[in-house]
Amino acid sequence: MLIIGYGNTLRGDDGAGQIVARKIAEQNYPNVQCLAVHQLTPELAEDISKASQVIFVDALICSGSGTEKITVKPIKKPILAQISTGHVGYPRSLLSLTQALYSNVPVAWSVLIPAVNFEFGETISPLTQIGIKDAIAAIENLILNSKVAIVTKS
Repeated sequence: MLIIGYGNTLRGDDGAGQIVARKIAEQNYPNVQCLAVHQLTPELAEDISKASQVIFVDALICSGSGTEKITVKPIKKPILAQISTGHVGYPRSLLSLTQALYSNVPVAWSVLIPAVNFEFGETISPLTQIGIKDAIAAIENLILNSKVAIVTKS
């Protein structure tokens, strides 16, 4: 299993994906590789092609009403017409590139964490702090229910 947490850690809640990836990596789960990256780039396609499952973790702008929860959902199979050779930006586009280059697309999940603070700085809002904890629990559930094998890295 490959977990890719992405976002800008210098823009408040936007760094939530990276925080989750690092926290999961600290658990040293067997068969799990975690990557904390600033953005989705084409270079990630090789790592994705080697995984049986991939989980993309990111912050999602929300209203801040306090009722927002994380969302965990499967990502639909990619469409080859969505291939990009520059900054990739979206998991489905990166999966399309992986399919085109390596003829393999793992089962993919999206974990989105509600976020309201995108100001410069490293302060995480209370809403996103709760979302980070919930995302870790959801991903741990996916890990424990998975039967895949890849070397653990962080």
